[in-house]
Amino acid sequence: MKNFSNYTDYSTKEELHFESKAVHGALGTEPLTGAVSMPIFQAATFRHPELGHSTGYAYSRLENPTRQELERTMAILEGGIKGFAFSSGQAANMSVFSLLDPGDHIILSDDIYGGTFRIVGDVFGKYGITHTYVDMSDLQAVRAAITPKTKMFFVETPTNPLMKVADISEISKIAKEAGALTVVDNTFLTPYFQQPLKLGADIVTHSSTKYLGGHNDTISGIVVVKDNQEIADKIHVHIKSHGSQLAPLDSWLVLRGIKTLAVRMDRHNENAGKVAAWLREQPKVKKVYYVGFEDHKDYAVTKKQTTGFGGMISFTVDCFETVQRILKNVDMIMFAESLGGTETLITYPTTQTHEDTPKDVKEALGITDSFLRMSVGIENAEDIIADLDRAMNEV
Repeated sequence: MKNFSNYTDYSTKEELHFESKAVHGALGTEPLTGAVSMPIFQAATFRHPELGHSTGYAYSRLENPTRQELERTMAILEGGIKGFAFSSGQAANMSVFSLLDPGDHIILSDDIYGGTFRIVGDVFGKYGITHTYVDMSDLQAVRAAITPKTKMFFVETPTNPLMKVADISEISKIAKEAGALTVVDNTFLTPYFQQPLKLGADIVTHSSTKYLGGHNDTISGIVVVKDNQEIADKIHVHIKSHGSQLAPLDSWLVLRGIKTLAVRMDRHNENAGKVAAWLREQPKVKKVYYVGFEDHKDYAVTKKQTTGFGGMISFTVDCFETVQRILKNVDMIMFAESLGGTETLITYPTTQTHEDTPKDVKEALGITDSFLRMSVGIENAEDIIADLDRAMNEV
């Protein structure tokens, strides 16, 4: 019985470009049968050949070949030593915050995703872990927030939904000086456009429900550890103890999505640039938040650390009535939560993605009742613009 739990050597992938690594993954093919697509190993338990000998698998909560292929593929793409696939992005973040001890302090991006806001405040707050929200694009403010207890910096860049950009290299240096870990949520840009571990971060997380899966058909999360085996071991204990690992079918769906990640991200990037430019010309649109604008205050940082701008746009319109008109009248564009799929989605953050963020905090950030967020899909850009135009401007 052939053991392929350690079949691949990551170093053999170094000569390949990102697009090729994404298509072929870790093993490339399933070695027992030669299957080009990694099979869905829908098995709870695995037979041992004899006492003292193992195939490398015992129970799917611990290891599963399909999930392992996803985890190894993500370790290759992000440039880390170990990847973990979770049942959701929230579960992935839970594992990362579980590295903290009572009394520790964490610094987070100020307009962070509402679910992360809830985890830090409602869940870990009661265990004695304190936190501070900071505009991570302001390095002076980041330094000012550090305390003797600061053990982690949790960075979204670009942020959700105000598209602020943090300088990952500089923040990682600040964190190391403070003896803290740097964790970067790379959901919006994916390793195709941004590789935080190569910029100095210690851990990268994803809601792989979004661009990695890419088709709005599975919920999943990813954590990749750069080079610290002790951290990897702690997350391994967390995932096997909490039972928050990703199921085989969902692992396969994310693997399938990753194969087309590069071509999809290029199209998201191209379309978002066109839609953002069009929105800026609309009388009813008061402000457009898009990191690809050359006059974005963090444009230079974006150009330094990324190879693309992604597919996310937020914008403020003239009044709440215009919000209602758009959300009611879009047709091809869908009024729905989430992001990163092939379809263009529009979301109302104040009652959806950031529902758990206090109203005064939202308003101070600019997440008002006239604020919308759009995940630009891979449809024809002219059709996306035409649908927006009709929904917003047609009487």
